[in-house]
Amino acid sequence: MKVLGIETSCDDTGVALYDTERGLRAHALHSQTEVHRAYGGVVPELASRDHIRRVLPLVRRVLAQAECALCDLDAIAYTAGPGLAGALLVGASIACGLARALQIPAIGVHHLEGHLLSPMLASPRPQFPFVALLVSGGHTQLIEVAAVGHYRLLGETLDDAAGEAFDKTAKLLGLGYPGGPALARLAEGGTSGRFRLPRPMLASGDLNFSFSGLKTAALLLARAQGNDEGARADIARAFEEAVVEVLVEKSTQAVLATGHGQLVVAGGVGANRRLREVLNQRAREAGFRVFYPPVELCTDNGAMIAYAGAMHRAQAMPASGYRYTVFPRWDLALPGPEATRSRRRTARSTARH
Repeated sequence: MKVLGIETSCDDTGVALYDTERGLRAHALHSQTEVHRAYGGVVPELASRDHIRRVLPLVRRVLAQAECALCDLDAIAYTAGPGLAGALLVGASIACGLARALQIPAIGVHHLEGHLLSPMLASPRPQFPFVALLVSGGHTQLIEVAAVGHYRLLGETLDDAAGEAFDKTAKLLGLGYPGGPALARLAEGGTSGRFRLPRPMLASGDLNFSFSGLKTAALLLARAQGNDEGARADIARAFEEAVVEVLVEKSTQAVLATGHGQLVVAGGVGANRRLREVLNQRAREAGFRVFYPPVELCTDNGAMIAYAGAMHRAQAMPASGYRYTVFPRWDLALPGPEATRSRRRTARSTARH
């Protein structure tokens, strides 16, 4: 079964082809970093317009790389939410239009489900059940994954996501956009131990996170150092160490509490080098295994959507049909019909054809 995946939830346009017999055949990604750099963040209207320009050329490129014709496709998967409403509508409308023309199923996929299943595209790959740490610019969550479509939220951030805190702290340190990777590079040259920032909710007794206060503490520390240019790298190092310690500790608690012995790390922050080093060390000490997607699939991409869509079809989960709705807000943990009712309640944009 060949499934085309289209991802347009935010500022990356991703397209991929997944074959259940041969694996990932091809994938392509267009980043909008240069489009948004001048504004210091994502401008939703510009993101939507750029997706319109990029999706079909990327579809043609992926099909050519995979030596596959449109008529060979068995289904088309697209990101239905969460994300920016206008951006989501671009992918949904193109996917459903193509699927209708080809008379094949269109499958709306939860963006975070794509992320937490993305390590299945790597080798070795985890086995169900496992715990997933979804850590990105918009989300920081711990989720128990029993099987495809069966998820239970264990804990989440109460304010800023980890990636969001990275970006905001990078901005206050005078770093460019995107800030998270820039801060991580700066932290590599910093001195460990010169500064120590708080570890929010480390001893909270639950699996929730909070990073807003950490960002404020970094701001106050930066102001206290005045014009000391050399302190920037040390502050970045202290910030990164604080975030990593909290993520590693909470993830370890979740794995030990569930007894599953496996942790999946997905999302853009999952590519952070220090997070991987510390988490791998903790896993060896505590006796569990950690799985990551390939580095190029940590950020938003079409491959994870194509794979999730293929798993939906393999398990005969209902397709979305050609009348599509996008869900800027969507609770991943809600199963079955309850999720459908929740999506209808929280839908912000609907288009019917």
